[in-house]
Amino acid sequence: MATPAQWLAGARPRTLPAAVVPVAVGTGVAVAHDGAVWWRALLALFVALALQVGVNYANDYSDGVKGTDKDRVGPLRLVGSGVAAPKRVLAAALACFLAAAVAGLVLVVVTRAWWLLLVGLASILAAWFYTGGSRPYGYRALGELSVFVFFGLVAVAGTTYVQVEHLTWLSLAAAVPVGLLACALLVVNNLRDIVTDGPSGKRTLAVVLGDTRTRLAYAAALVLPFVCALALVPVRPFAALTVLALPLVVTPVRAVRSGATGPALIATLQQTGRLQLVFGALFALGLALF
Repeated sequence: MATPAQWLAGARPRTLPAAVVPVAVGTGVAVAHDGAVWWRALLALFVALALQVGVNYANDYSDGVKGTDKDRVGPLRLVGSGVAAPKRVLAAALACFLAAAVAGLVLVVVTRAWWLLLVGLASILAAWFYTGGSRPYGYRALGELSVFVFFGLVAVAGTTYVQVEHLTWLSLAAAVPVGLLACALLVVNNLRDIVTDGPSGKRTLAVVLGDTRTRLAYAAALVLPFVCALALVPVRPFAALTVLALPLVVTPVRAVRSGATGPALIATLQQTGRLQLVFGALFALGLALF
């Protein structure tokens, strides 16, 4: 039976910035529109975190039962390592999705935006079918696209919407750099696993692009968010605060560009998450200020 520490490791806490940052940035946009509602922001954060942990457990379950996690280099996988029964990991994933759905339903009711039910359903289905089902799209080089859409566009614009109750061009523009940084987490994760994913039938974007081009894609995913943020300076001058996070790009890009592989990329994943958090905090603050 898995210990609490192993369940925590299986939740992959290093990926949680991908859930926290879009909510922070979306709330920064809401502040800019004088419409921030903090309890709704916190509820949106709960939804994002529950979905992130849920998709991590769902991936653990699906990859484990398919046998594609046997030779992984990265963090503990509960099913693949044999420390937890598949049905328990599946139950944990479903519990997270249910919690996200209930919290999301509260936001739907208070905003009376019933179309958000479809967005929530799409989010849960995207989380499950990333590695679940007979034709998981994560095995077909579509993972980064899904991450950009759901942890960028949907999460940022959705967080803003449930507070100000209308879509704004600023929330969509702010979602682009957030989505790119979320993609960077997945790119470096799949770069680490490129030598095992290919033979196991997982055609991630890293497998399709190959080692060299994946390293270039990772560097681009870290640098372009700064370009996007600076493009907003004419309308939100304090978006320039994001340049303070630029030094955090150096170490992970240097490691990836120098050919780091295997366990060395676990540290790079952690550094990417740290960059994402700092950038997100500065970006959210910059959007909120005028």
